[in-house]
Amino acid sequence: MKKTRNSRLWSAIVLTLTLTAIGLAIYVVRTLDRAPRTDDAYVYADTITVAPEVNGRIVELAVTDNQRVKQGDLLFRIDPQPFAETLAKAEASLKALDSEIRLTRRAVEAQKFAAAASRANVEHARAANEQAGDTLARLEPLLSKGFVSAERIDQARTAKRSAQSQLSAALLDAQRAEASVSGVDALVAKREVAKAEIALARLNLSYTEVRAPGDGIVLNLKTAPGQFVGAGHPVFTLASSNRWYVVANFRETDLAGIKAGRHAQVYLLGDTSKRYSGTVESIGYGVFPDDGGSEVAGLPRVPRSINWVRVAQRFPVRILVEQPDAAFRIGASAVAMLGTR
Repeated sequence: MKKTRNSRLWSAIVLTLTLTAIGLAIYVVRTLDRAPRTDDAYVYADTITVAPEVNGRIVELAVTDNQRVKQGDLLFRIDPQPFAETLAKAEASLKALDSEIRLTRRAVEAQKFAAAASRANVEHARAANEQAGDTLARLEPLLSKGFVSAERIDQARTAKRSAQSQLSAALLDAQRAEASVSGVDALVAKREVAKAEIALARLNLSYTEVRAPGDGIVLNLKTAPGQFVGAGHPVFTLASSNRWYVVANFRETDLAGIKAGRHAQVYLLGDTSKRYSGTVESIGYGVFPDDGGSEVAGLPRVPRSINWVRVAQRFPVRILVEQPDAAFRIGASAVAMLGTR
């Protein structure tokens, strides 16, 4: 009788524990469905590679590794002397060109006066030619009547030919004078080129001072003054200190309930006692499959082995942290939970 009671008691305890475990499992599953979490997460911040716009030697390095900087702070300065000399040369070329333009304009005015004088000579020669022709026309009829001598007619004809020659010469001189009148259009066009060269030289001179485009933290600084740097070649990395993210890799089975704008809570493994609020900013739309799907020589690669247990693929979910502090470091391990406050 006593054994039966004990058996019943143990059966009731086992049943209770079993039902509790099942209920707890259901609760955990439903909670995870409503508020998924993952410890596969890391801290991330927007970064830029700081690279100069011009070639040169660093003469001043105003920052140190891991230093915080503000927008507009000087990061480093490249030797400005070559660029200052180029600017001075361009400005001197513009001044010389302006002087040449002034002298050319004076010469053009003189050429215009010469052309006007040539046109006046043409009119004078034309009038003389007409007068000589009229004189010859009046005298020739008088020769047959004996009123003028043959010598006088010859003189009139010679004067007519001379006037004609002078007119032809005057016309040629006028054409030559008109053709010799130049302009300053080409020099004015060169002046625009010179102004553009000055603007470019001034811009390059301003590029010798490299300043922070925004608030950030200097990372991976491995150079010193005296180092020659090339345009477009990174000198160090600048991480934004204004916007910090936690990139959390959630299982694909959890993505259906994850939307942009959903509230999230994160904490860092370096200090698990502090919680940070965040907002889902975006959900990743592509990862490289580890179990095939890539192409080799244009053909799909499919592995021969078969995974009897399928592991859900994880996709990165980007969570913007609302109030980050100095504990945030790029690459730090984190835990992300969605739908909880």
